[in-house]
Amino acid sequence: MPLRVPHRLFTALATGGGGAEALRLLARAEHSRRLACALAVAETAGEAGGAVADAAGRSWELLAAAHRADPRAVAAVLAQPSAGTALMGLLARLDRVVEGGAGAACAPPVHWFGALAAAAAVRAGVPGRVRWPLATDLVFLPSLGGARFPGARPGDLAEVVVDVAGAARAGVAGRCSVPGPVEVPRSPSGPSGRWRAAHRLVVADTGAPLLLDDADPLRFPGVPGRPLGLTADDLRWWRATAREACRLLRAHHPQTYAELAAGPRTLVPVGRPGSFSGSSAEAFGAMALSRPRSGRGLALSMTHEMQHGKFAAVLHLFDLFEPGDEERYYAPWRPDPRPLLGLFHGAYAHLGVADFWNRRRAVEQDPVERALAQAQFARWRTGAREATEVLLSSGRLTALGQHFAQTMLSTLDGLCRLPVPAEARRRSLALAAEHRAEWVRRNGVPQAQLI
Repeated sequence: MPLRVPHRLFTALATGGGGAEALRLLARAEHSRRLACALAVAETAGEAGGAVADAAGRSWELLAAAHRADPRAVAAVLAQPSAGTALMGLLARLDRVVEGGAGAACAPPVHWFGALAAAAAVRAGVPGRVRWPLATDLVFLPSLGGARFPGARPGDLAEVVVDVAGAARAGVAGRCSVPGPVEVPRSPSGPSGRWRAAHRLVVADTGAPLLLDDADPLRFPGVPGRPLGLTADDLRWWRATAREACRLLRAHHPQTYAELAAGPRTLVPVGRPGSFSGSSAEAFGAMALSRPRSGRGLALSMTHEMQHGKFAAVLHLFDLFEPGDEERYYAPWRPDPRPLLGLFHGAYAHLGVADFWNRRRAVEQDPVERALAQAQFARWRTGAREATEVLLSSGRLTALGQHFAQTMLSTLDGLCRLPVPAEARRRSLALAAEHRAEWVRRNGVPQAQLI
């Protein structure tokens, strides 16, 4: 059935919100996209021929069998953020092989597809034996977790066996010198013997979990395949901070909480200093974060990255702007020039940031924290509004893009009409001027001046 986005939901998303209904619709769209990508992987591998075609064909048949047995099992695997990373990355590699361009000599990692299909078979309880070649000593089933088998070498065969009762075991085939197979837990959450899986931090009142994933080797683009090495103290900190962040969002930011709780969400810890956070268009549902300093800091980071995730999913459905010469623009939140895509992304994310600080200034009890919230609100409502005006004057927005950006501008106009103390206004203007002066010193006068 075709996926239809009602005008009211499209407009609601453009205001920076959308709520749980919009998030569930975007999740369905991402699921559909990943199914289409899985089929594209199978077909493109068929064009490549040889062992690649055989391996991808077997994985596609297994995925189809799992879908016939239990469509929800396949949906649970494809909802895993790393499924998008794996499928799109594999498809790009296969395209290069078929086209014979740069990188064609590198064997595409078809084992990623095999692991996805095996995870679906385990979840669906499809009896059988699944094998795929290992790249490391890790046998991993996306959405379920994995185990290391010291002594296993690249090229050895991972083996997953599902019996008629639906119980599954994972191991390495034909190697007596490595540890024996391990049972695959039906509902993994953190470590269980040799098995490692994402940790469950919080379960929302909708039943949707907030996970901390340091196990999946493809958990987020650009992070090392090996785990970060979280200690028990680290995990306790993440759990306590996540509980506080969710409590804060539920009490004072109900729409953001409803969006967060509309489906599973995954936090990916990264070993970077400061308050780093990031999103990926292909890892819908995941956010990469450095260790949060406080519940409020984590709530802000999740709000910011949820905005990026929503906007990326919208761009998978609609063309909001036309291709162009890729001019670079000044963005009040970045040290470097940004293309139109980056400016649009950032403006939408900072619309959400401005709304976050607007709500914080109404509930902060400490005068210092309330003053900070006032200044942050004043700064980001203005920065997001100025960037949105540049988007509207770029000449590259489609009719839908004009509607989306104009709705953003109207929302920001409403925020800009709210009264702010004079000291907060002065502080925000000083921070903005300082950022712009440093940007010009570093990059020169921007090609597109802010209005």
